[in-house]
Amino acid sequence: MAESMRAIVISTFGGPEVLSYQNVAKPIPGADEVLIRVHAFGVNHAEMHMRKGEWDEWNPITGLECVGTVEAYPHPSPQDRARHFPTGRKVAAVMGGLGRNRPGGYGEYVTVSSNNVIPLDTTLSWEQLAALPEVYCTAWSCLFTILDVRNGERVLIRGATSTLGQAALHLAVDAGAVVTATTRQEERFAWLKEMGATEAAREESGLFDKENEGRKFDKTLNLIGNKVLLESIALTRSGGRMLQAGWLGGLEPVKDFNPMVQMESGVHFSLFHSKVLGTPGFELSNIPFLEIVRKIEQGKWDAKPARIFGYQDIVNAHRALDSHSVGGKIVVKH
Repeated sequence: MAESMRAIVISTFGGPEVLSYQNVAKPIPGADEVLIRVHAFGVNHAEMHMRKGEWDEWNPITGLECVGTVEAYPHPSPQDRARHFPTGRKVAAVMGGLGRNRPGGYGEYVTVSSNNVIPLDTTLSWEQLAALPEVYCTAWSCLFTILDVRNGERVLIRGATSTLGQAALHLAVDAGAVVTATTRQEERFAWLKEMGATEAAREESGLFDKENEGRKFDKTLNLIGNKVLLESIALTRSGGRMLQAGWLGGLEPVKDFNPMVQMESGVHFSLFHSKVLGTPGFELSNIPFLEIVRKIEQGKWDAKPARIFGYQDIVNAHRALDSHSVGGKIVVKH
């Protein structure tokens, strides 16, 4: 008889109350898959959209990331990665189809491709560790794999008080970039500057039009989304790069988009979706995740979760997510 486990399941599309606890079959790891006992997981906006039926792919057991311990790695790859994943080893797992085309981190156990598992050696608590994988792996990939941020470059981060924005700000400042960070909350300007931003500005349509028309940045990270896509391209210098990697402003497409008329010439425009983490070109092994964890352990960066919920309190965790007022990462702990 197959073993069972508890899992949080999207029973139907709707509000937080559609999330229910069910007994389901415990997953069995296949070739080069790691079975992880989940100790905590971060809650992501994509999971809110999946719960509502607004995402392109979804699994009833959602969850894009988790942290926990290795339960088994029975069928390692020919390269013999088993030495990295002994039973009981602390690990983080992110993407690799988690919560999209395969069950994700909302279960007590989860199977993940070894390409999407990071072995860890850390003193951070489970709840603090759970706040890191998706946002820091995504932020690092955005800044250094795609935008190629360099020391001394002028970088604009739109939506800097989001969890992804905060991670990007830490990483960009650490790399020596001169960062302008935007937020809708003027009371958080001083906080952004304490984090290392050279300048904080109010996030709004027509950004910089009034006080500094024609201002340009070397690199722009747009976390607001389609709502300010064209404007973000216009704020980037010719030969510079603009990357869109967030949709804080909603998922509505750009209406009547005519690149010939509306796009600036010479700006390199890219898109990043964290679902590609662990695939060729975006290997997790290229991300210095342990170095990031060390900086947080040493107190150099504040990356503590804003809210922590127990596993039995997932409905309230999603209510907090829906409120858009938490101001940081929401974590659920077993």
